Amino acid sequence: MDLRGNAVTWLGHGTWLWETSEGKRLLVDCWTRNNPACPEEYREPAGLGTIDGILITHGHFDHLTDAAEIIRATGAPAFAIFETAMYLGGRGLESVTGFNKGGTIEVAGCRATMVNAVHSGGITAEDGTIVEGGDPAGYVVEFPDGLVVYHAGDTDVFGDMALIAEIYRPDVAVLPIGDLYTMSPRQAAHAVRLLGVRQVLCGHWGTFPPLTGRPARLRELVGEGVDIPDLEPGQRFG
Repeated sequence: MDLRGNAVTWLGHGTWLWETSEGKRLLVDCWTRNNPACPEEYREPAGLGTIDGILITHGHFDHLTDAAEIIRATGAPAFAIFETAMYLGGRGLESVTGFNKGGTIEVAGCRATMVNAVHSGGITAEDGTIVEGGDPAGYVVEFPDGLVVYHAGDTDVFGDMALIAEIYRPDVAVLPIGDLYTMSPRQAAHAVRLLGVRQVLCGHWGTFPPLTGRPARLRELVGEGVDIPDLEPGQRFG
């Protein structure tokens, strides 16, 4: 997998830690402490090391739960859709910026554009009630050296992935494949074709028994010519 001098570590489920070729560290989603797939050394904020920026895709517990603690511990600026950002701001976090789909921000030396995702985004409050978290989102991240990564977040396949391909021309797609709560390898294979990517990282699988999708099945469906590595949580690429 050619990441042009950048590197990425899968922290299990939907949490990813990128290191740019310029030495900046970008965290995508924040579920570590009680994430059964997250390696022990990354579960506490101190284990993450320096974080220069955070992108949050949506408000579900398996993407947002540890955001407040990590933001406070690292002091990193965080970005999310407006309603999720407002929720975090209401918890005393001043370094969270809200924006919306189509908008582009600078984070950890990269440019990140929020794009659509087909999912839900309610936040489970501490008392168990569901509060408005805004729409779910994905991100197109343009690295300083030209690498373009599409983080789909939690989503099903959708036709406008072809527009993401046309506008941003991603080199790498990070796709959920577990089924049940996101698309399965069957739909993800269509996503790969719509996006036109030749490198795919698979997330949101294997954490719990119902998340049955596997990278090997996606490789079978896509065929030759697309690099889809087997991943282990804690494994670093690049």
